[in-house]
Amino acid sequence: MSAALALHDVGLTYATRRGEIQALAAVELTIRPGEFVALLGPSGCGKSTVLKLAAGLLAASSGHIELAGGAVNGPSPHTGVVFQKPNLLPWKTVLDNVLLPARTLGLPSQPSVERARQLLELVGLAAFADDYPFELSGGMQQRVGIARMLLHDPDLLLMDEPFAALDALSRESLTLELQRIWSQQRKSVLFITHSIQEAVFLADRVLVMSARPGRIIDELLIPLARPRTLDTLAQPDFTALCQHLRRHFSHE
Repeated sequence: MSAALALHDVGLTYATRRGEIQALAAVELTIRPGEFVALLGPSGCGKSTVLKLAAGLLAASSGHIELAGGAVNGPSPHTGVVFQKPNLLPWKTVLDNVLLPARTLGLPSQPSVERARQLLELVGLAAFADDYPFELSGGMQQRVGIARMLLHDPDLLLMDEPFAALDALSRESLTLELQRIWSQQRKSVLFITHSIQEAVFLADRVLVMSARPGRIIDELLIPLARPRTLDTLAQPDFTALCQHLRRHFSHE
C-alpha cells in the first residue's frame, strides 16, 4: 500500500534581498494511511513550509513529494487543509462556509449540503448552520474550518497549528474533539504544532525538525492507549514522552 504522504530528500531554497535562504534540507517524511503524525520544531524551522509543500501550494527546489503514490504538482482534491486562522467568509453563513470546497470542486449540490449538515453535527454545530462567523466564538469558528476541510472527504488532512490562537480551555476542548473526529474518520493527518503536550496527546508518531535549514532529526513513536483523556496528561508514560521531546528545545 502506498504511503498517504511521502517527502523524499526534499529541499527548498528561496531568494531574498540578502541572497538565497535555504529553508529545508533533505527532508524525509512518510505518513501511512490512517496515521496521525505531529510535526514539532523551533520557530522558523520550516514546519509550515513542509505543510505547504505537501498541499501543493509550494514547489520543492529538490527531491520529490508523493501523495498516495502519485507526484504532487499542485493542490489536490485528496487533501484538506486547516490553518491557524479558519479564514471564514464573514458574509456567508456557517453552512455556506462549509460548502465552499463543493463549489470550488464542482461537487453535486444536494449531496454536498447533506454532507455539510452531517459534518456540522459531527463537530457539534448543527444548531448554528444559519449563523454567521461573527456570532461564533474562536473555537466554534475553528470547528467550522474542520468541517469545511472534511467536506470533500479528503484522504489526507494537513493542519497548521489550528488551535494556536485559542485560549487554553478552548484548545483543550478542541484537542479532545479532534481526537474523537479522527477516531471516527481515520484519515491520515499531518499536524503542525508548537505544543509538545498536544503532539504527544494526539499523534501516533511525533517528528522533530531542526532549526533552519529544517530537516527531520528525531522520530518518536507514541504507544499510549486510545482514546486518550485528560487523565492521560498525568500518566508517567505521557510525561516521559514529553520530556524526551523537550530535550530538543531546552536551549530555547
